[in-house]
Amino acid sequence: MSNKKTKGIWKVISASSMGTMIEWYDFYIFGSLAVVLSTKFFPSDNPTAAFLSTLATFAAGFVVRPFGALFFGRLGDLIGRKYTFMVTLMLMGGATFVIGCIPSYESIGFLAPVLVLILRLLQGLALGGEYGGAATYVAEHAPKGEKGYWTSWIQTTATVGLFISLMVILITKAVMSKEAFEEWGWRVPFWVSILMVYVSYLIRKNMDESPVFAKAKSEGKTSTNPLKESFGHKYNLKFVLLALFGATMGQGVVWYTGQFYAMNFLKTVQSIDSSQVDMLLGIALILGTPFFVFFGWLSDKWGRKVIMMGGMLLAILLYRPIYRAMYASTDLAQKTEIVNQTKVVPSMKEVDATKTDSIYTTTKAYTDGTTVEEIKTKHFENGKLMVDDKGKDKIETKVTKKINTGDMWFLVFMVFVQVIFVTMVYGPIAAFLVEMFPVKIRYTSMSLPYHVGNGIFGGLLPAISTYFVTTAKDAGDPEFYLEGLWYPIGIAAVCFVIGMIYIDRKINTLHD
Repeated sequence: MSNKKTKGIWKVISASSMGTMIEWYDFYIFGSLAVVLSTKFFPSDNPTAAFLSTLATFAAGFVVRPFGALFFGRLGDLIGRKYTFMVTLMLMGGATFVIGCIPSYESIGFLAPVLVLILRLLQGLALGGEYGGAATYVAEHAPKGEKGYWTSWIQTTATVGLFISLMVILITKAVMSKEAFEEWGWRVPFWVSILMVYVSYLIRKNMDESPVFAKAKSEGKTSTNPLKESFGHKYNLKFVLLALFGATMGQGVVWYTGQFYAMNFLKTVQSIDSSQVDMLLGIALILGTPFFVFFGWLSDKWGRKVIMMGGMLLAILLYRPIYRAMYASTDLAQKTEIVNQTKVVPSMKEVDATKTDSIYTTTKAYTDGTTVEEIKTKHFENGKLMVDDKGKDKIETKVTKKINTGDMWFLVFMVFVQVIFVTMVYGPIAAFLVEMFPVKIRYTSMSLPYHVGNGIFGGLLPAISTYFVTTAKDAGDPEFYLEGLWYPIGIAAVCFVIGMIYIDRKINTLHD
């Protein structure tokens, strides 16, 4: 491959990747700041309901992605790849910036959550159009037989975007007080995105249209109705369904388990300090990200199917042992407490004229270096302990563990192994999807199965898995923390069987 050609494709990748990474950054900032956002844009009298409403708003952005795929996919097959993903970039960047400017619920009432939801839906629509455009654009510039390698650089952008969002939040928290961050500092990560979008716009503005699409357009071979040709023709619809149920559905749940489910598990089930979780997740992502490119390159040699199906099979077999080991590493029942170092500090907080909170802060130390802070809050009204809907005493307990260095590195390794599964299923997926469909309907046809697999099957993972865990916990199951894994294991298993039976290696070069 000539130096001139290599230089050209690196320019294409940097333009596509920069924009896609920013879109993922914008998308994840919302999820990473969900706890803070719930206190700003929703009524504060019920923190749990506010947090669930924030998660539902976050999920809405995922669910709407397939509609963005249809709308922008059609546009991309009609007018071109370049202009379409310029529009998605501006839409995503604008929506993110405006979220950072919306007044709080205290200032404008119910208008705040309504505006956030609308902007979140716009983010989802934009992301639905961005990925297919970027993957198609890069693939159509890539030399024959090297699509897996070159498109795998696009695959790193989602993880890099998540990583940068975590780092921007950590840096913002580090340069200001906790009070300042919770008052206005949480807006900074949303504002930062507009600078990155502007830089990406300048890069993309000077790019040429995809040569393959430009050739098809000059020869009059573009589609006049991409939606009808993609989904109305039985032959092509068969490939769309195979891409969804034999590849992207399983890839979506493996991706979310390895990154989001792992993060939530560490923070909520294991109760590890939030900054420690962000740090260990960041290290695991840095170590794992190069493997996207490695497995993309390997798929050019061995084929897409064997690597993607291998990643799914490893995930199916190893998820439960991995999470069992993760849970055991910070299980306080298996550690020795230094009893004479335990401290209890009581305090009172007046909520209003009739309500007071009695707060007990207990700090404990363990022989292996682990420290635990337990905050128990009892709610009183007119001097009497309040009860909840089930008639139980209204007592809230929040536990935060600061883990030792050994446990930290063990958990980094456990998350890294899951990221390797992610890179196996996700590294080759762009090339796999691009090669399945002809140029004239490629943007539309590949975008829909990708975003249904990731946006719907993957995006619903937190809600469904949390339901499984909560139900098992209420039923008294000692291994309740593993029950949430049945959803990704089940979806990946169905996808593995369909993929092994129906994906033909010849599909690899069908439209190369």
